[in-house]
Amino acid sequence: MTKMLQHSGYEEERLQRVAELLPCREVQAGMLLSLMGQPQQCSYPSIFIYGHRASGKSHVMQVLLKELELPHATVSCVECVSVALLFEQVLLSFFGCDAASLLPRSPSLSDFVRIYRQHCSQTPAKQTRYIVMEKAELLRDTDANLLPALLRLQELVDDNVTIILLSEIVWDKFRPNTGCFEPLLLHFPDYSKGELQQILSQDKHPSYSAEFYSSYINILLGVFYSVCRDLRELRHLAALNFSKFCEPLAEGKVKETDTHKLWRNIEPHLKKAMQTVYLREVSSLQWEQLQQMEERECGALRGLSAHTHVELPYYSKFLLIAAYLASYNPARTDKRFFLKHHGKIRKTNFLKKNEKTSNHLLGPKPFPLDRLLAIFYSVVDSRVAPTASIFSQISSLVTLQLLTKVSHDDQLDAPKYKCAVSMDFICAISRTVNFEIIKYLYDFL
Repeated sequence: MTKMLQHSGYEEERLQRVAELLPCREVQAGMLLSLMGQPQQCSYPSIFIYGHRASGKSHVMQVLLKELELPHATVSCVECVSVALLFEQVLLSFFGCDAASLLPRSPSLSDFVRIYRQHCSQTPAKQTRYIVMEKAELLRDTDANLLPALLRLQELVDDNVTIILLSEIVWDKFRPNTGCFEPLLLHFPDYSKGELQQILSQDKHPSYSAEFYSSYINILLGVFYSVCRDLRELRHLAALNFSKFCEPLAEGKVKETDTHKLWRNIEPHLKKAMQTVYLREVSSLQWEQLQQMEERECGALRGLSAHTHVELPYYSKFLLIAAYLASYNPARTDKRFFLKHHGKIRKTNFLKKNEKTSNHLLGPKPFPLDRLLAIFYSVVDSRVAPTASIFSQISSLVTLQLLTKVSHDDQLDAPKYKCAVSMDFICAISRTVNFEIIKYLYDFL
């Protein structure tokens, strides 16, 4: 049952339409409408909305602004790599091309405020103007004066304008050290399992009943909810695996009510798909083709991830092996494995009280670039010069999502990485270059 939004400044039909478009987010939409106030009245200068990824922040904001026909400018801080693009986007949305063309080549904040005030006096706002900043945490990397100025832009331009910041981090980590105008805070919590069930069930297939698709979503959440609560990722997985769920039904082997048989058919397929949650190493079409290919094959590669079908250059394989060793071996064991005269070192002397758990159970750990290269030059079977080709192959492994860069993009002196492949995959890669990786893994001593 859709909850009804109430606000004296807007028509009930529009509010009803907004509520229908925002399932399980009626409470947050109602609170946001209360903070925004009446459309003709002067609104609060700035609002800070925070919550995890895919919690509905941008969707709620865009639906409210579009359905209620409020004047607004939406700015993506990812796309606006400079303040000039940010200022241009705002002026273009509110005042058109003429205002945006007045900006100099390298505009300052005072240039933006001057042009805004000039056009605002010519066309005063009849309703509150809203500037929505998506991925607002990137503003912390810009000029130190930009964020405090945006938070009190209403005062600077003398206009009824409100800044709405959308971020995945809390305000305490966002607040500048020099202090600033404090915005109103609004938190968007993660969707619960019941809410995800309700939202995903709305994407039902036209050829099947709503109850049948709802039972499929229930099975899907039973497998993936413990490891993934991202609505967009779950929606992608639901669309990707639904055809496999319907196979016994299309072949006439079961009925829609035979949930147990349908579950037994889809269970191994979903568990295999769990290995690629959040990873887009292949497209949806390629994933389906790979699954069909694996069903026809009975070779040794059956059951491995889709990465095993990727052909890598010779040195890239050794770079990936070195990355795996760096991720799953403690750094202090490098001397034991890769130096000829390291002396006798017993494994019991290395163990600490908190290291009784296998490193493979704890997951991959980050490592710096210099350690990766040191291990690489130790395991490769020939002398390799540290050329640009080696570094470009590392970048290619990151692009293929075989390695994950965990350091900030601006950190150029000592970038850090993590290996993102499984044990089965690295063993398959090692066999192609005749390298026995098990002998170099600390967990298998």
